[in-house]
Amino acid sequence: MTLLPILIVSAIILIFAYRTYGSFVAKKLKINNDNETPAHTHKDGIDYVPEKVPVVLGHHFASIAGAGPIVGPIIAVTFGWIPAIIWILVGGIFFGAVHDLTSMMASIRHQGKSIGVIIHQHIGTNGKRLFLIFSFATLILIIAVFVDIIAKTFVANPSVATASLLFIIIAIGFGIINKQIKSKTKFIILSAIGVIIMYTAAFTSILIPINLSYTVWVIILMAYAYIASVTPVSFLLQPRDYLSSFLLYGLILFAVIGIMISNPEIKMDTAITLKSESLGYMFPVLFVTIACGAISGFHSLVASGTTSKQIDKEKDAKTIGFGGMLIESFLAILSVGAVIIMSKGDYAAKLAVEGPVAMFSNGMGAVIANLGVTEEFAITFVALTVSAFALTTLDTCTRLARFTFQEFFEDVDNKAAEKASKNRHLATSIVVVLSVLLLLSGEFTTLWPIFGSANQLLAALALLAVSVWLMKQNIKPLFVLIPMYFMFAVTLTSLLLFAIANYDKGIYILSLIAGLLFALSIVLIYLARQSLKKELKTTT
Repeated sequence: MTLLPILIVSAIILIFAYRTYGSFVAKKLKINNDNETPAHTHKDGIDYVPEKVPVVLGHHFASIAGAGPIVGPIIAVTFGWIPAIIWILVGGIFFGAVHDLTSMMASIRHQGKSIGVIIHQHIGTNGKRLFLIFSFATLILIIAVFVDIIAKTFVANPSVATASLLFIIIAIGFGIINKQIKSKTKFIILSAIGVIIMYTAAFTSILIPINLSYTVWVIILMAYAYIASVTPVSFLLQPRDYLSSFLLYGLILFAVIGIMISNPEIKMDTAITLKSESLGYMFPVLFVTIACGAISGFHSLVASGTTSKQIDKEKDAKTIGFGGMLIESFLAILSVGAVIIMSKGDYAAKLAVEGPVAMFSNGMGAVIANLGVTEEFAITFVALTVSAFALTTLDTCTRLARFTFQEFFEDVDNKAAEKASKNRHLATSIVVVLSVLLLLSGEFTTLWPIFGSANQLLAALALLAVSVWLMKQNIKPLFVLIPMYFMFAVTLTSLLLFAIANYDKGIYILSLIAGLLFALSIVLIYLARQSLKKELKTTT
């Protein structure tokens, strides 16, 4: 059996799902362009900025993708490639795309505010504060980890650093010119020029590597994250993410063409492993390991944080929320394809030595080399693409953490709190300082293993908030409740097993954190139930 039929069938399923189930969900949400979006009603030129669908899709896709749909699926192949592909397709369509679109629409209908504020309005103040504290802590962890990853990547591969800095300069120029353009034709021409310059920068960056120390790169990256958080989205965030998305679009296109030319054989057998010595049981680990590509709680923070503030018309949300998730699912399928063209023994050996990102770069690089470029160059291009999206995740997370911090103090009756809720410079400074402190402490390396469970718990909680909102709108939320129940089953089981395992190992801090997250979810479920009971009494 060869790889090409799997890609073709997967693509057909995802496209069909977008046109059918995506339309069903959009209809359930009563998406209507007659409703004015927060990008217009709260337009401030900084965070609330209406933009064209391709630009917002580029920002959203670049922000949610990162390295997630590459790392998770490749590790999950440990259980077998068939269950990995099934979960990506089923999860992406019926779980992730629903989660992303409903989170986005819930935010749009609540003035572009985050899931935390939606919880406040429909579940209560305590629920909001618990959720925002959890979200803020998760974002600080992600920022610290991605600064560390990117800084080490720049030290190891200076040409990637050069390309990344050039992309920022190109993006600023693109953003300035784009603000003056009203014509669709001129925008297409500008986009084509921007993409050509960006790819040229990627190719020439190999000739002018920038060699700096790890510490210097950490300082530069945190300074960049600060600037990206406080400046208008149209100045840096929107154009950089939009142009960077063409790297991933290009990667997907080149990989598919390369696979069509070579049509590599699947060498990995179809055996399914119910329990892995390194990972544990397939349930719940598979569904925690493959997050991006199937369903990821982080997406709800992006959808309700930055993206919802840029949607020009409500109907754009289907393309950006539902469609963006399905594109990511296809990338996850490609990630699985990059490793199943080797035997299970070779896969296990390389995973232990190289890691998933290097395996993806080498696998896709070998395929793209069929287009007539050298394999070395193709591998460098894939690695550059992954690094560019890691940088996108960093700047988006910093802005999201700033939003989360500000929203926490919005309803606190205190002058200092009011100042904190309105001052984006103060909020961003606190985010940057806390991220640096966590990075310097090294504690994030200990806490990172629990992130997978926490991330999926975030998805379950976002679906819980959306379910309560829909019920109060008299919309039957079965299409949201089913994925919500499943994700709670996955995360609660995972956290319980994680707490027990680490307690037995004597790692009490991780056991305690897992227990606290377990308790958090139970409390929020209870608060949601109480809110619905109160609503029922009011209406009867």
